[in-house]
Amino acid sequence: KTVAQFKAHLSRRAGQSVGPAAAAALQRRSAWSGSFSNVEMGPEDPILGLSAAFRKDAHPKKINLGVGAYRDDQGKPFVLPTVKEATKRVADADHEYLPIVGFDRFTALSAELIFGEGSPVLADKRNVTIQSISGTGALRVAADFLARFVPDTQVLMPKPTWANHIPLFKDAGHQLADYRYYEPSTCGLDFEGLTADLKAAAKGSIVLLHACAHNPTGVDPKADQWAEISDIVKTQGHFPFFDCAYQGFASGDCDADAFAVRKFVEDGHKQMVVCQSFAKNFGLYGERIGAVTFVAQDADEAARVESQAKILIRPAYSNPPAHGARLVSEILSDPQLKQQWFTEVKGMADRINGMRHALVQGLKDAGSTRDWKHVTDQIGMFCFTGLTPEECDRLREEFSIYMTRNGRISVAGITSANVQYLAESIHKVTSN
Repeated sequence: KTVAQFKAHLSRRAGQSVGPAAAAALQRRSAWSGSFSNVEMGPEDPILGLSAAFRKDAHPKKINLGVGAYRDDQGKPFVLPTVKEATKRVADADHEYLPIVGFDRFTALSAELIFGEGSPVLADKRNVTIQSISGTGALRVAADFLARFVPDTQVLMPKPTWANHIPLFKDAGHQLADYRYYEPSTCGLDFEGLTADLKAAAKGSIVLLHACAHNPTGVDPKADQWAEISDIVKTQGHFPFFDCAYQGFASGDCDADAFAVRKFVEDGHKQMVVCQSFAKNFGLYGERIGAVTFVAQDADEAARVESQAKILIRPAYSNPPAHGARLVSEILSDPQLKQQWFTEVKGMADRINGMRHALVQGLKDAGSTRDWKHVTDQIGMFCFTGLTPEECDRLREEFSIYMTRNGRISVAGITSANVQYLAESIHKVTSN
């Protein structure tokens, strides 16, 4: 068939047109050669590569500050007591398939957690909340959906952003552009550059926003700055796309960490996407549990969006896994367990904030005269230290301290036992 005929064929089958990327792929297709000899070796993932090198390192004081996973003060993985209790409660649950959109109790509770009880979005049934394969899966479902129904729309990303955002949106077929976010000279927010870039961007762009605990910098806008961002996005006709991977884990307060999303709703943004991950705040990294919410203008539009999201998901993975959804639902639906979870997630946030202060004090004690205030000003699991790539290399090669070369560290990897060694090592590479 010709490309045009094939596009028409798929359009009749799926109720939608084939995008330009698929059409181009048809034009350049070739026959099977009999081998994968034309497949080039891909680059190693920088985070996973760090972990592999760390495991091989025999240094007795080695520290891994690369992995974005919470550790307790002994450097061990932490299973929340509420998760242990929920696991007991769902032990006899069946293993049947979930619906395409996931476990209905989980999706309702997820939406309530991020939008808040009594939110007009929920009351007016404007939300389509779908269980996803953690935060990455939520992002990909939303990216694919937008590529299908608003093709060729530019996606604006903060510079820097989570490294996986870039290939994820590119692979979905989006055109990417940056907006200024981080100011290296202050290790803080470049708010003037941010607002200028949002105003200058093509109207109707998709704007990726980190709801809280920006990854990798740990730099978040203040409440009044979020209000101004909301106003600009609305005035320019941009589409808000929130990535919320750290609710409760950033400040220790789930409501405070949902401020940006709820502010946009309050300000009258009729449509948006919100992606949630429950890896960090519930410690369910391996369960791959998340949610994506499409906010529509009304209930009728929401129903149509859900129908098309199902069509998109079905050939991708059919339906999501059940266990993590049951655990989260068990905790959030039980008032006592939910309150205990609030306490636990605050405890994790408090430990991380405590390690920020301990690191700064350790640097002072080691004799550093640098201004390290940004370490305690930033929030969440990650910190942009301001260290240069060369200083990061020295920390790894001379002191067996592993971090990405952009100076980002996972504060969760710092403990009471290793913070002095870390501070002294950083002082040595930054003073010489």
